[in-house]
Amino acid sequence: MSRKYYITTPIYYVNDKPHIGHAYTTVAADVLARWHRHRGDEVFFLTGTDEHGAKVAESAVEAGQEPQEFVNEVAKLFRIAWKNLNIKYDNFIRTTSPEHHRAVGVFINKLKASNSIYEDKYEGLYCVGCEKFITEKELVEGKCPVHNKKPKKIKEKNYFFKLTDYIEQVKELIVSGKMKILPEERKKEVLGLFEQGMEDFSVSREKVKWGIPLPFDKKQNIYVWVEALQNYISGIGYGEPSEKFSKWWPADCHIMAKDILKFHAIYWPALLLAVGEPLPKEQFIHGFFTIDGKKMSKSLGNVINPNDLVNQYGSDATRYLLLSQFPFGQDGDVKKSLFDEKYNSDLANGLGNLVSRTANLMEKNDVGIDTAQQPISNDKVDIINKQIEHYRFDEALKGIYGIISQANKYLDEQAPWKHTPDDKEKTTIVLQNVSDWIKTIAELIYPFMPITSRRISQQFAGPSVKKEDGLFPRLSDK
Repeated sequence: MSRKYYITTPIYYVNDKPHIGHAYTTVAADVLARWHRHRGDEVFFLTGTDEHGAKVAESAVEAGQEPQEFVNEVAKLFRIAWKNLNIKYDNFIRTTSPEHHRAVGVFINKLKASNSIYEDKYEGLYCVGCEKFITEKELVEGKCPVHNKKPKKIKEKNYFFKLTDYIEQVKELIVSGKMKILPEERKKEVLGLFEQGMEDFSVSREKVKWGIPLPFDKKQNIYVWVEALQNYISGIGYGEPSEKFSKWWPADCHIMAKDILKFHAIYWPALLLAVGEPLPKEQFIHGFFTIDGKKMSKSLGNVINPNDLVNQYGSDATRYLLLSQFPFGQDGDVKKSLFDEKYNSDLANGLGNLVSRTANLMEKNDVGIDTAQQPISNDKVDIINKQIEHYRFDEALKGIYGIISQANKYLDEQAPWKHTPDDKEKTTIVLQNVSDWIKTIAELIYPFMPITSRRISQQFAGPSVKKEDGLFPRLSDK
């Protein structure tokens, strides 16, 4: 039965270029969007860029540009990266866009009307890198544990959100599972944050000039994290006269990395409760990458540009390699050598070899496509689909590779290349069985490798099969 499915990535901060972590999240969301579309669901997939705040303003100064000019260039880089990775989003929301500004104005005015905002003074520490206020107890040797820099001491007038009015309600929604936080260890992590105590938080900044002004106090700009969260509703028409927002909200899934868990799992639902909007149904929080066992950083020179991966492996193979390495909800280590190894073993020697030699044999022996009984059990296909639906991408890809291996083994055992002309009927049965396997594989890989899926489906659509260029040339042959 068809249903609506609204999925989002976080919007990516434009202080720097896209990297492999951004690609990981976005490819995962695209896989889910494609899977749901393929089964007949009506899908809206939102991604975009977060373009305000002190860090962006500083990066623009370093680049010798005005902030708007700077963010325009970096946002373009994200669009290019997603095009190269064959990301099929429905809207690319930018927080400097008029649609976002209008929606944020409506939302903030509703917060004020609900008496959830008050004016006070703030004095404390602020990490520009994180774009958030930070407490002394969070510091490691006096520095931000994420950016290894001393936070700035600030003292200014702010408007605050009454988080404490909503905190118990948010906690209950998470405990009861009415708003799901996945995987389970992230839910436990969020519940642990409640035990540390929560305070009201700032929704505005007095001294950060690159942002959206408060509609009721133009001397203040809305705190970047508060307005950035609203992209999930501004991107589907919040505050507009159309029915688009009511059609798509609430989101079925927010996907993000664990560094922004607190803002999404606690602050965002509290803000939504304050204005009377439904909460997202699920939030799935994935782990972090290390590169060859080390934290990814520009200073170490180990930041991986997704465009470089596409240039080497192609878009489909890059998507496969990103999601097949380790469980999506856990931390994982990326090794370029393992990417090369997995490309050759799974794609060149596995899928590519199966398709190539089957097509060659079918053409050589004049064997056409038939509606022979599917040799793969429905249970196996159902399991793989369930794994995709529940974010177990690595397991799904292992299952698909298992079918590829099974088909290759069957072909080796039957060895139709050894058959004589008198074995024509047997040869036909063997090759049509393998072609049925291949057509099923093409269906299963579609969300992960849409171009490859389409090529295989067209090649084996019938009535005859012709050999074509290999899908995945071995790296040593490139």
